[in-house]
Amino acid sequence: MIRIGKIVATHGLQGGMIMTHVAGESNWLKPGAVLFVEIRKDSQIPYFVVTAKAANNEEYNITVEDIITVEAAKKLVGKHVYVKEDVLKDVKTDSPLLWIGFNLVDKEKGGLGAIEDVLQTGHQWLAKLTIEGKEVLIPLVDDILVEVNVRNKYVRVDLPEGLIDVYLNS
Repeated sequence: MIRIGKIVATHGLQGGMIMTHVAGESNWLKPGAVLFVEIRKDSQIPYFVVTAKAANNEEYNITVEDIITVEAAKKLVGKHVYVKEDVLKDVKTDSPLLWIGFNLVDKEKGGLGAIEDVLQTGHQWLAKLTIEGKEVLIPLVDDILVEVNVRNKYVRVDLPEGLIDVYLNS
């Protein structure tokens, strides 16, 4: 599954919600589609979309089955939303959020591990992974990125010398 966005607010009084997303195009979400909402870490609950109206290329106004009050919708605000990979097969996007689960491979050190999460800080994206039991954040910037291979699910980077050592020796 791919983390596609987040429920950011309620909308109206009948359980409507505003969902931000990284898919770019505003026509990929249709009624009947399944969104998986992460209620707790590693626990995604499926919700069937009843209505989906694009507000712009970054937000949808949605309603889902079984969420019919503003109180019920409030419980989902702030939760991450996932979709199955095939939902986005025809969508053109280059968001680093789609790289979660990809292997990070350094030009010198080789395989570093799987990207566990991707965080955005201002205009910069960071890949989070665990190396030797320690959390490591790798900037996903043009100067470091060498290749993103979606088919084989890896991100090749050329890390500055000593970047990993800063984390491992702290």
